[in-house]
Amino acid sequence: MTGMRPVLVLTHAPHEGPGRIVPGLDAPVQVRTVLDVAEPRLPALDALSGVVVMGGPMDADDDRGHPGLAAERRLLAAAVDADVPVLGVCLGMQLLGLALGAHLRRRSGTEIGFAPVDVVADDPVLGALGSRPTVLHWHSDSVDLPVGATLLASTPATPVQAFRAGSALGLQFHPELDAGMLDLWLATPDMTADLDPDEVDAIRAAGAAHLASLVPAAEKAFATFGESVRARG
Repeated sequence: MTGMRPVLVLTHAPHEGPGRIVPGLDAPVQVRTVLDVAEPRLPALDALSGVVVMGGPMDADDDRGHPGLAAERRLLAAAVDADVPVLGVCLGMQLLGLALGAHLRRRSGTEIGFAPVDVVADDPVLGALGSRPTVLHWHSDSVDLPVGATLLASTPATPVQAFRAGSALGLQFHPELDAGMLDLWLATPDMTADLDPDEVDAIRAAGAAHLASLVPAAEKAFATFGESVRARG
């Protein structure tokens, strides 16, 4: 791993870090938050082995409120053009979709909590989760499928739950969480402000039921993504 180019991880909220993604990468990681920087100096793509973009509560097109989002979208579009491995999670997937010309749908359907997604196409990374995994959802916006991308997973409320566009994978849900990270989310007022205590308790109980099998499957998925990162070197 000596001399390997780092993976750039873009975050948007202190509690929404990369979680179990990082161990799967088995690569150097550079974590940055450029959300509110009008002209952020991001690394050149030839200095990176991959790009990971995490979640956050803001709208993916809110450039007025968060000017750094425009630079993130430009980087994502360029990364796909350059065949750089990309993983976008929740807001990260929405930013990826917008970068590829898709339409953002604000408040199109709130999904919060553990529920299954239907996997509708084969993908080497997503496939590690199984054909109908129960995963953690935490969103109210969604994004349409970019032209030329492959739909990978869906739910009735959110038709585009995952897609593949060349070197890039977008996931609307959150397989990066383990039990400790879920506890952090459930203790973060920004995350639970719109939930009543019974809903919080239900999410905690569902986490106890599902994470024991979901975390190892997600780690396999992230390790497969890590293979593409390490192949770039």
